[in-house]
Amino acid sequence: MTPTTESVERRLRVSDSVEVSALLVSPPRPHALYVLAHGAGAGMRHAFMEAIAQRLAQRGIATLCYQFPYVEKGSRRIDPEPLLLDTVRAAVAMGREEAGRATLVAGGKSMGGRMTSRAAAAAPLEGVAGLAFLGFPLHPAGQPGVSRAEHLLKVAVPLLFLQGTRDTLAELDLMRPVVDKLGSRATLHIVEHADHMFHVPKKSGRTDEQVLDELADTILTWSGKLGSARA
Repeated sequence: MTPTTESVERRLRVSDSVEVSALLVSPPRPHALYVLAHGAGAGMRHAFMEAIAQRLAQRGIATLCYQFPYVEKGSRRIDPEPLLLDTVRAAVAMGREEAGRATLVAGGKSMGGRMTSRAAAAAPLEGVAGLAFLGFPLHPAGQPGVSRAEHLLKVAVPLLFLQGTRDTLAELDLMRPVVDKLGSRATLHIVEHADHMFHVPKKSGRTDEQVLDELADTILTWSGKLGSARA
């Protein structure tokens, strides 16, 4: 992390009875803020989440990471979808306040990204200029299908899909037609040799660190073309 990057703990109120942790990682004068949700099996302080936040900060993009309530409680049982979506909306509202005039994007790793898109499909996320998915979970491992993507047709903002060629939760032969169906607002960036966690084997000739840089560079380029969704 660059010396001037700040990490600030926040408390995120989802409802009168639910409050979770959030973490704002921000460089000075960010030009974008990414509301970043974690995956199903790990919280906002997972090594991947921290690493991508650091790399984005080095490129002038702030991140607002946050916990889903079940992780906050130390449970492995995923919350009901309505509570997940309420948490996404609360995080986006906090991100909107923190972003100021910076471009606001949302999304996340695996399930966190899918829940963000589910929320956006149900009703637009105010102020969000685009959604970025770090490994969209198109289907369960070993159960190929595309039903998890049907709601994406209802999302009106630009979409960025970052997908590894070895991702067992998103076979590219299925992912490519999904993105094509979404038209010009959707971008698919394929990360060679990467699995669902964007790990690459040594024989690939690449390192995980190089992959993280590729992810951050791609988000930087994509977000720079969005502009702001707010007046």
